[in-house]
Amino acid sequence: MIFEQFYLGCLAHASYLVGSGGMAAVIDPQRDVQIYLDGARRHGLSIGWIIETHLHADFVSGHLELAERTGATICLGEGSGATFSHQPVGDGHSIEFGSVRLVFRSTPGHTPESVCIVMTDSEKGAAPHAVFTGDTLFIGDVGRPDLSDRYTPQQLAGMLYDSLHNILMKLPDETLVYPAHGAGSMCGRNISSDRTSTIGRERRTNYALQPMSRDAFVHLTTAELPPRPEYFQQDVEANRTGAPALADLAPLALLNADEVARRQSEGALVLDVRPGNLFCSGFVPGAINVGLGGQFASWAGAVIGLHRDVILVTEEAAGAEEARMRLSRVGIDRVVGVLEDGVLGWVRAGRALASIEQVTAPDLNEWVTREPNLRVLDVRRKGEWDKGHVPFAEFRPLDAMARGISSPESKGPIVVHCQGGYRSIIACSLLSAAGYRNLINLQGGYDAWARAGLATTAATA
Repeated sequence: MIFEQFYLGCLAHASYLVGSGGMAAVIDPQRDVQIYLDGARRHGLSIGWIIETHLHADFVSGHLELAERTGATICLGEGSGATFSHQPVGDGHSIEFGSVRLVFRSTPGHTPESVCIVMTDSEKGAAPHAVFTGDTLFIGDVGRPDLSDRYTPQQLAGMLYDSLHNILMKLPDETLVYPAHGAGSMCGRNISSDRTSTIGRERRTNYALQPMSRDAFVHLTTAELPPRPEYFQQDVEANRTGAPALADLAPLALLNADEVARRQSEGALVLDVRPGNLFCSGFVPGAINVGLGGQFASWAGAVIGLHRDVILVTEEAAGAEEARMRLSRVGIDRVVGVLEDGVLGWVRAGRALASIEQVTAPDLNEWVTREPNLRVLDVRRKGEWDKGHVPFAEFRPLDAMARGISSPESKGPIVVHCQGGYRSIIACSLLSAAGYRNLINLQGGYDAWARAGLATTAATA
């Protein structure tokens, strides 16, 4: 058997190539599919099947392009409503090639059509060797149950409980677990950074698999869910109909500062993808920063959506194509151009830059005692806040901020922080674009605060 995992950090997304006997299946492919074609060629395999564990909400899949380029059959769980040619699969359906057998198990919960794939390899014995769990079971977590417009989160959570306990937890403890996402994915709340696990390890350590009633599980998995990004449903529809090939997207245009300013005034969004420190030191007024160095695609989808023209500001020319590729993975296809010569081109045209101050943790600790109007906003997620936070901070998660910001609420200084600094600069840029002034970013975020030995508070149970 030939096995390869492909991990895409900016989406915390895992996809897989399984091959034997000259044939292969690709599971949960990302949009840019050349990596699977190259992998199959490297191993002397022909791709015969493309399997989607469900209609993904957090990224656009390349299943249609990959099928068109290989002639492979696309397999999707029954009831997906997919409009392209595909093979609906239900509980007990299977695929065999070489020594590999893939058995589909219907596991609704994350979505109604979700399936998991149990893999056996006759060269290793008759027992299940691994299970591809999609977004049903993660390492350390389970899938969020609020991505359906047909079922309530409580209904889906009940289905998820049944799928976990009646199907996945009945597999042998030594069965390897290969999920579709890792730490940072918006499809879960407590996902581990590990890339693989076993059923036995998850049974022992996964908080959602500890002994509890179905009702308790439903409450646990539906309480305090982070907001669902608006682009999720749009990506589901793109995956249901099949996304166009990347080669069909229009080429990037090089735009001078005057053209960028004109298009911005007409509604285009300026997306600055440089590192946060560079952004803070000077940026096009009104620009949103989502740095290429972090989980760029997920946060870009969450904060800018899919239906505006986007103009890029990059540190170097190569960054524009990289950013465009990564944006396309979440369905942001309306990238119309890039600012010529970046912020230098903006300045050379006689246009002013905006900036955001930064402060160190020790300086902030001293400053708060003599500035009564100072506000500190913590833009992390609820689980991070509960583990520990700055005592005088306000909880304002970026997930919610991305859905809309009210008019400026005060004229005093506002310090924004996250865990390490990436999300806080996204938040600062959103606030700046909404008209907030006197914004300051906490360098190094909560991690820097804690490392400095300054006071923290944990949420009470």
